[in-house]
Amino acid sequence: MAQGNIYETGLEAGPANFEQLSPLRFIERAAATFPDAPAVIHGDLRRNWAETYARCRQLAGALAARGLGKGDTVAIIAANIPEMFEAHFGIPMTGAVLNAINTRLDAQTVAFILNHGEAKLLIVDPEFADTASQALQIAGRDIPVVDILDPAIDAPRLGQISYEELLAEGSADFDWQMPASEWDAISLNYTSGTTGDPKGVVYHHRGATLNAMANIISWQMPQHARYLWTLPMFHCNGWCFPWSIAANAGVCICLRAVRAEPIFRLFRDEKVTHFCGAPIVLNMLANAPDELKGFDHPIKVMTAGAPPPAAVISAVEAMGIEVTHAYGLTETYGPSVVCAWKDEWDDRPADERARLKSRQGVRNAALGGLMVADPETLVPVPADGATMGEIFMRGNNVMKGYLKNPAATQKSFRGGWFASGDLGVMHPDGYVELKDRSKDIIISGGENISSVEVEDVLYRHPAVMEAAVVARPDPQWGETPCAFVTLKAGRHAEAEELIEFCRQNMARYKAPKTVVFGELPKTSTGKIQKFLLRNQARELI
Repeated sequence: MAQGNIYETGLEAGPANFEQLSPLRFIERAAATFPDAPAVIHGDLRRNWAETYARCRQLAGALAARGLGKGDTVAIIAANIPEMFEAHFGIPMTGAVLNAINTRLDAQTVAFILNHGEAKLLIVDPEFADTASQALQIAGRDIPVVDILDPAIDAPRLGQISYEELLAEGSADFDWQMPASEWDAISLNYTSGTTGDPKGVVYHHRGATLNAMANIISWQMPQHARYLWTLPMFHCNGWCFPWSIAANAGVCICLRAVRAEPIFRLFRDEKVTHFCGAPIVLNMLANAPDELKGFDHPIKVMTAGAPPPAAVISAVEAMGIEVTHAYGLTETYGPSVVCAWKDEWDDRPADERARLKSRQGVRNAALGGLMVADPETLVPVPADGATMGEIFMRGNNVMKGYLKNPAATQKSFRGGWFASGDLGVMHPDGYVELKDRSKDIIISGGENISSVEVEDVLYRHPAVMEAAVVARPDPQWGETPCAFVTLKAGRHAEAEELIEFCRQNMARYKAPKTVVFGELPKTSTGKIQKFLLRNQARELI
């Protein structure tokens, strides 16, 4: 007798076969399965997964005892230290929302974030006590403060309780619960806000879970990977890697300051296997003194944040560090696109391999859709590697939206897609290549010039350490490329030499007409602040 089709048989979701997704399960499993395995390293400090999980539960219990729970925002301003790692678990275990604040922001912006996010508690690393103190005064609200104490840093106490005292209020047996809905917010991350107030990007448990797992797949991370924190944990929640590390029961190797000497030392001493960073970090390592370099084991780096020049990729891989290029935005939980490597490319010449790796790539395992399309019609552009369009994404690792900003949310979601604001091309093999931010494209004599393309050529010059290209107003052409260049120590080059070098290595009309030498302004995550360079270019006589 017919029993109906598969949807009519009474097979329903229940406690035995369905659970809301949350990365909090990752740390619970790591502690249960590998309790004695190393979890956190910070200088002489060593903690295993059982100890780390217990501290996270203590943090959650203490916060809950103080009345913090679902929907409440708990902010933290801290370097890449164990307390910042613990916050990624302990705060959402209560149902509260983690707001990790950029440590390089000015006090006025921090105050805006505290008020806009309605922070109910602020955890402060003493390194940033001065900024936090000023921000609290500007905010004008009575926000309780918890001080992280570090005997190596002489800073005033801002609160009535220390982090360790707070943990003592909680229990290592705190019975935290999974979120009632995987759509519940897990964290709040603010964009850089270079053209106005920063926007609050809301992440949910589902997206955090899936992107954390996608990181492992994209990078083929083995169990117990040893991860060095060169990427700020405040940046897109460290691209979701706090949760990735828990998922593979890896080792969280903390680092306060991103400098070449401690990075290479930790490579050797702690046998680092993986680290992340913007291309500027890779460039720093490639140009570090030779006496700092030297390690005898495989290391992998994931780079994103700005298109990495092929020359930088080549230099880093020549040191024995395998580069994986990823791409994403704060709104997509960090890296949602990855330049997935194909075995058939292994035998290509080094320069060609580097050029292939400099492309942004294909969607990661969590992203549902990726296209390059006309921004008005959303019709995909031809996959010819030349026709430019806007990059669009959709899927589980796209934000819930912008906090208290429905207009901006609606503008960014178009036709069922998230509009990145980045311009790129689609290659015949389905790999996306970023050409520019829409605001960074240079239109000279009616021709579009990619600043990224010009920068890539400049990085090939042996004297160039860093390069950024922006539009400079021109009465004849409308705009012309203006290059801002930092030279390597001990090297010299004239502006005309660099201009001629570009003319010899690309279409002549794309070569910069102006070269300015000096240090380049950067954000806390190593991105060059082109809006400042555009202002400077406009003021050139």
